[in-house]
Amino acid sequence: MPLRLTVKVKPGSRHPGITAADGMLVVAVRERAVDGRANEAVIAAVAARFGVAPSRVTIERGAGARVKQLAVEGLD
Repeated sequence: MPLRLTVKVKPGSRHPGITAADGMLVVAVRERAVDGRANEAVIAAVAARFGVAPSRVTIERGAGARVKQLAVEGLD
C-alpha cells in the first residue's frame, strides 16, 4: 500500500529542500513550473528523501497546482 503525502511545491526557489509546515511537506525546487520541470524535480526530491527510485513516486492529484497529492511506493 503506497504512502500518500500532501505536498506544497515552491518552484523557482533559491534554496531547494524539503520542510514541514501546516501539516504537509513543503518541497522547494529550483526548477520553474514550465513543461513539467518542477513536477519532475519534486518527484526526484521526494524519492531521494524516502530512499526510493523516482519511478516509485507518482502525482495522484494536482499536477498543475502547487498543492499536490503524491503516492510513494516501495517503503517497508
